[in-house]
Amino acid sequence: MQATYISPLTDFGFKKFFGEESNKDLLISFLNSFLPKIHQIEDLQYTKNEYQGISPLDRRAIFDLNCVSVQGERFIVELQKVKQAYFKDRSLYYSTFAIQEQALKGEWNYQLSTVYTIGILDFVMDEHETEVLYHAQLKDQHNRVFFDKLNFIYIILPRFTKQVHELETLQDKWLYTFCHLHQLDGLPEVLQETVFKKLFTEAQLATFKPRDRQAYEESLKYYRDLKNSNDTAHQEGRKETAVRMLKKGYLVDDIAGLTELSITEINQLKSERR
Repeated sequence: MQATYISPLTDFGFKKFFGEESNKDLLISFLNSFLPKIHQIEDLQYTKNEYQGISPLDRRAIFDLNCVSVQGERFIVELQKVKQAYFKDRSLYYSTFAIQEQALKGEWNYQLSTVYTIGILDFVMDEHETEVLYHAQLKDQHNRVFFDKLNFIYIILPRFTKQVHELETLQDKWLYTFCHLHQLDGLPEVLQETVFKKLFTEAQLATFKPRDRQAYEESLKYYRDLKNSNDTAHQEGRKETAVRMLKKGYLVDDIAGLTELSITEINQLKSERR
């Protein structure tokens, strides 16, 4: 059956809903449903989502979204479709860019604004845990907050199992929308807030121009292929899976995340194919 709405789990859908200036009210509503009261966003502006490392050897970091609130808080927002090796390390590394950009020339007292790294994960991060939402900060040996300006929020979509009649909070509604929008054929009665009416209007495939529809279909195909390769990776050898993905033109980073092989190992396989 032809879908009525696009999926926010595709790169196209995610950027359309949250990456366009005209839709930043959607991003603000989504983020506020997870943020503490002290850091509720009134307005924000998009900033560059690409940083060059200090030296040529540093790996360039590219985020899905990077924005700053009018209060000065920094937000790095990423959609992650498959599990990657050293995912938490990567999140920490990315957060340092939002910290370093706050440095002022000349005299500066090192006062920092709060930084949030927010990961929307379409996979289970820790198999032994059960939470849908993680909010991590730096704490001491007595579990007291040592530094509250560096925050990591991870949203584990596969663990969200509420049905439409069970939705209560704005957070519930956003999670349900992320998981099920592409399966719906109309706006559920429980999602009557203005922000969801706008999102469902923006998501209607029938209103897309041919060029945008084609771009979405390509993004959807990539998402499905990536998820299928992830499932296959659990059944086949990692190197065999990596070779097959190289043949299909996947990025080395995506292959590394799926197979847990190192970048060096994958590049070696790539060289052997030539």
